[in-house]
Amino acid sequence: MESPERARLDAFFRSIVQQFPAGGMATTLVVTHLLSERPAFLRALAQVSVVGAVLPKPRSIHQPTLDEVRNTFTVHDLPRELFADPSQALDYVEDIAAGRDLVLLDIGGYFAPSLSTLVEKFSGRILGVVEDTENGHQRYEALEDLPCPVISVARSPLKDCEDHLVGRSIVFSTEALVRGRGDILTSRNACVIGFGKVGRAIAQTLRALDLRVTVYDKNPVRQVQAHSLGFRTCASAADAVREAELVLCATGNLALQQSDFAALRNGAYLGSVTSSEDELELGSLHDLYQRTPIGQQLTRYEITGHYFYVLADGGAVNFVHGAAVGSYIHLVQAEILAATAALGHDQFRPGMHEMAASDRHAIARAWLNHFER
Repeated sequence: MESPERARLDAFFRSIVQQFPAGGMATTLVVTHLLSERPAFLRALAQVSVVGAVLPKPRSIHQPTLDEVRNTFTVHDLPRELFADPSQALDYVEDIAAGRDLVLLDIGGYFAPSLSTLVEKFSGRILGVVEDTENGHQRYEALEDLPCPVISVARSPLKDCEDHLVGRSIVFSTEALVRGRGDILTSRNACVIGFGKVGRAIAQTLRALDLRVTVYDKNPVRQVQAHSLGFRTCASAADAVREAELVLCATGNLALQQSDFAALRNGAYLGSVTSSEDELELGSLHDLYQRTPIGQQLTRYEITGHYFYVLADGGAVNFVHGAAVGSYIHLVQAEILAATAALGHDQFRPGMHEMAASDRHAIARAWLNHFER
């Protein structure tokens, strides 16, 4: 990041911190993508909390950024197993923040399996969780009784800009990987599984590139929405992928199971918008299919009579090229900062919450002042 850009970004975050002062210096555990713009957010977070540890998502680490962040913050590895086992999670949290107020910043519901144990047994106090993604939102929402506040920014209007551009970046990276092996996407049959905000952006971008797009979403309302926009729809994921030469999964949950892979057309390209363990049951194929790397971020899966290609090992395709969505990402980061500060004021009861519209308006005005004027 160039010096003028860094100065403008730091000024934006200072204005957010001033508008949303913390109720106290709680400790934060930060699950995050560690990309080139993230240090500025972490510097701002350190103004409203004590950053206990940064936990980078394994498939979205930019090495120079990791080196930079390690100079200032404690950085730990993030296996999903760490918080899947409540007793292991409790030991970890005690090591980081024993006896303190703690806010958990999440991307993907990592803390959900152990949240009840943490709230009940942690020697300090879990003030709440701030969740950034739709799949994480769903994981917390699925808990029978939330023991603390969970503020989700996943469905915030401020995230709409990011989601739209994430969809476009997914297609950009997919096309770049396909072109890398001398192939093109134009005029192909494509399938998008999941028609949320990101899936819709992917489908619309693919259509603009002259692909024929089929959509499948298990939610019938979204199926109707896709149909109303002129996309072909199917009754099952297997039916949707059968004729597709490109399949992109954007559900935030398990999109394709073992039985669905057999329906893939020979030579089809398969990619995901999120973590492979969330979207694709690829592990079930490892004893059945021979896997051969054939180029940058491209793996051929083959058994007798059937083969297809997996992009980026099934991880988020856009992270191959840094997942850049411009300054719009800072809208969501600012809302996360505001939510972290709000949890310090004990403003929320246990349950799912979102920030007030007035708070989002203030963030949007600050963004316009710093990035568009």
